[in-house]
Amino acid sequence: MPRICVYCGSSMGSRAIYSEAAKELADVLVRHDFELVYGGADKGIMGVIANAVLELGGKVHGVIPKILCEKELAHQNLTELHVVASMHARKTMMAALSDGFIAMPGGYGTLEEIIEIITWGQLQFHDKPCGLLNVDGYFDHLLEYLDRATAERFLKVENRKMLLCEDTAAELIQSFERYSAPTVEKWIR
Repeated sequence: MPRICVYCGSSMGSRAIYSEAAKELADVLVRHDFELVYGGADKGIMGVIANAVLELGGKVHGVIPKILCEKELAHQNLTELHVVASMHARKTMMAALSDGFIAMPGGYGTLEEIIEIITWGQLQFHDKPCGLLNVDGYFDHLLEYLDRATAERFLKVENRKMLLCEDTAAELIQSFERYSAPTVEKWIR
């Protein structure tokens, strides 16, 4: 069964709309027969999406560094929990386990994870879809930045299009189903 990795925060954010979006995404993943891969914690939006997928009968694969597991942040009721040595090992395993990647609203970690995985796609280390679930315009300023980077020729247009973005989970999964990775050289001449 295909798996989607969801990058999201270990905090809840300031508004209920974020946890509601996580539940909606969980519903869409289960209805489309996707298993969830995520950071393995039981806190914040991470816990919300994992619990929602499990409650709907879906499968959840968590990947958590040992140091966070020791701080009692690990979700104990997952389909599968991988405890790894480091954050780098976590991201590597999450990438290997997944067929696509979604970032929900979050902080530094969430941003770093989606930027790294889209960079791996740009370098053609993988051809999997990557996207932003743009809950209530959360990523609008990031998208403006990426458009500026494209206009200033730090990103090729084709590579800018690699990062999909939709306002709802259903639209984002539809975009994933239509996705085809570009086959362009990374370097701008």
